[in-house]
Parts: sequence; structure tokens; C-alpha cells
Amino acid sequence: MRAGELVKRTRVAHGLSQAQLAIRAGTTQTAISRLERGERSPTAQTLARLLLVMGEELTLASRPLQGSHDPAHLSAERRLPPDQRLTRALDWMRLNARIRGAARGPHR
Repeated sequence: MRAGELVKRTRVAHGLSQAQLAIRAGTTQTAISRLERGERSPTAQTLARLLLVMGEELTLASRPLQGSHDPAHLSAERRLPPDQRLTRALDWMRLNARIRGAARGPHR
């Protein structure tokens, strides 16, 4: 469920108008409307605050993806000798570090 849908569903369940929720949250009715329509994406902190002023608590959860791994690939990786597995792991770590460095941009 999208954040805007969650806010609207919760607001309606509590019998609040957008204006009433805005007053409780210290924002504007326009901001609530934009959020509910999906024009704005709130931060987790903002979403938690909006739910809190309606007497609700934001909880996040995770679950494994179905089919998120290839059993044949994992089996082949497990058959590698430890030194090759270590080399692959280090190569992945180096690649990750290069990608993160590139994402940060040039150092100042």
C-alpha cells in the first residue's frame, strides 16, 4: 500500500477531514491532499507523525521475496573451494565500494 493510501484510509477510519488532520499535524489541507493523491511522497518520519496524530503507530516489516535466488547457482557456489569463494566475496566488496564511491561523486 502506498503512503498516501495509508494516510487516507486511516484518516477516513478515524472520521477526520483532510483539514482536521492538517490542523492536528501542523500542516495544510493542501499538503494532506497532495500526499493522499500520490503527488508527494512523505518521509518515514512524516508518515509516522501523521499516523501518530490519528492515534496510530507506524510499523515496518520485511519478508523474503519469493523466487529471489537461483538454487542451481547457490549450489554451484557452495561447491567452490573456500579460497575461490573468498576471492569472489572480496571482488564483490571491491565492486560495491567502487559503486558507492561513484554514487557519492568527486571528493571536495
